[in-house]
Amino acid sequence: MPSLSLATAVRALLALACAWLAGCSAPAALIGAIGVATDTSASWAIVKHLHDKVIEGGPVPCYRLDSVERALAPHCQPYTVGSIKAADLAATHKLPLCPLAMAARDPRLWHVLPELIDKGAMPEACARAPLVELAQADGCPDFAAAKAPVRDALVWLAQADARAVHHDVVRMLSCPNARAVGFDQVLQRWVAQGQMPAGRLGFNPLSALHPDLLNTPLAAQLEAAGHNARAAMDPYDGALRPGFEEAFRTAHYAALDWWLARAPELVNRVPPREGSQLPWVPLAKTLAPDWLDQPAQQQPMVEYLLAHGANPSTRLPYEPSMTVLRLARQMDSPMLPLLERDPQRQPSARLAGRSTTPGAP
Repeated sequence: MPSLSLATAVRALLALACAWLAGCSAPAALIGAIGVATDTSASWAIVKHLHDKVIEGGPVPCYRLDSVERALAPHCQPYTVGSIKAADLAATHKLPLCPLAMAARDPRLWHVLPELIDKGAMPEACARAPLVELAQADGCPDFAAAKAPVRDALVWLAQADARAVHHDVVRMLSCPNARAVGFDQVLQRWVAQGQMPAGRLGFNPLSALHPDLLNTPLAAQLEAAGHNARAAMDPYDGALRPGFEEAFRTAHYAALDWWLARAPELVNRVPPREGSQLPWVPLAKTLAPDWLDQPAQQQPMVEYLLAHGANPSTRLPYEPSMTVLRLARQMDSPMLPLLERDPQRQPSARLAGRSTTPGAP
């Protein structure tokens, strides 16, 4: 049957070429070719050789991957439910992360999570908690777009992995998209179960919460448990912004009110995120047009800070001879007229208490 095999291989090549030229991915075209080139091993070998040449230098061909690697390869989608072999989960992979982390951090692969968990994948096999990988890849994913089994799998990862109690995961689970599907209830369970004890975590939950949740019973529970705003300024294990900085950069004025009511000194000087860094001055940061997430908030933020006691004569930690006011003049900042007003003329500033940081304008 050599002539038949050759003809079959030619048809397979044509199917591959037509699909590829029509805009399909090479793997998808190969899948179509597989259905044609099944009569002999020789024809199949020809198709594989041709496919390897087509994608040379690109991703590893799907047929060379095991069931787990194939399910987690975006170029091998669509994934077929039930295709993962439990034995492959126990095998050594060349994946950059463990299977659960690979699936969790990429919303395109979320649909693989339920089967991975059903087949025995455990978060303990991962170098870091899969939810930490997700939070650091996307601080507020579109959880509503996920189907119920996927959301259940994500909640399971939060409950089954103690390492999920992490600054960045708390921020993610308290963000608007998470609250829309009830994921903030995970945080309430962690508090109720004593999984957020004061002084025993690598972060402060008050700093980790999304700014929207600071004026809520959850934040009040955390304060009652011993967490406080000043301790929230300490260095922490995490990649997402600390709480005060998040509120400041997003111009979340209700959250800023919460922070300044508990630590009014933050209006003039904020401790660094890491011990090796220098403190920063909110008023000086506001002068940079790209510091706030919404540049249109620059003037309202300057007005807000001045009204809450920010002192334009505050010296900059990285250049003690420079004050905020001098910096604004040097930059020819449009905020200069606001800063040149006498702070003592502002009753709200007197009530809040002006900074006593030395230095002339």
